[in-house]
Amino acid sequence: MKKYDTQLFTLVKNERIADGIYDWTVTNDELPKLASCGQFANIKVPGRTLRRPISICDADENSLRLVFQVKGEGTRLMSEMKEGEQVEILAPLGHGFEIEKGKRYCLIGGGIGVPHMLFTAKQCENPLVITGFRNKELVILQDDFKNAGAELVLTTDDGSAGRHGFVTDVLSERLGEIDEVLACGPIPMLKAVAAVCKGKVRCQVSLEERMGCGIGACLVCACKQKPKGSEAFMSQVCRHGPVYDAEEVFFDE
Repeated sequence: MKKYDTQLFTLVKNERIADGIYDWTVTNDELPKLASCGQFANIKVPGRTLRRPISICDADENSLRLVFQVKGEGTRLMSEMKEGEQVEILAPLGHGFEIEKGKRYCLIGGGIGVPHMLFTAKQCENPLVITGFRNKELVILQDDFKNAGAELVLTTDDGSAGRHGFVTDVLSERLGEIDEVLACGPIPMLKAVAAVCKGKVRCQVSLEERMGCGIGACLVCACKQKPKGSEAFMSQVCRHGPVYDAEEVFFDE
């Protein structure tokens, strides 16, 4: 079997867990066991040409957990699918996070980038997890991170839950306690996180780009990358990412 494949999954859970945010569990006997943290799945939505890329929130031997936010017609249709329906999914895709034993990682998630970090937290030893949301109505997965053994810090932009402020406020204070940072969220957040880490600790970022095919054929998800010692080039996020070294990508807002 290839590293990825397209197969039918069964939707066994579709639960609304916050305003416009849905929690899926889909099952398949072969593909979930191939997933690693930081990868994603590309979902075929009935009646739509382009697939919807969704980060893998969690995985085990026969199931994937996918948490997504309704942002358009495709994800709205996904939110209305019924448990027991068959879903065509291409997974697992992309280059995920590189994790080394013996290191303490700080995992940072912003908004809908938070689900991307749960499977990652389960692969780390005593991780520090910093989650950021606009307000308390959008807070998700806090108990899941605690159950995974993470030290958890919650921040909200308006102070309605957890600490009032941004994820970078906490990161700046705790930087001396960690060996490396892994982050996923909106580009402005990733840019700010990378700035805090620069010259101090390595930072890996997962880019949230629109991906049409998920396998590098459509060229929709290109971003500018400059590996150390090399010339800049246009990198396909679905193939070379979505995870990159923060110092090797250009953050366009």
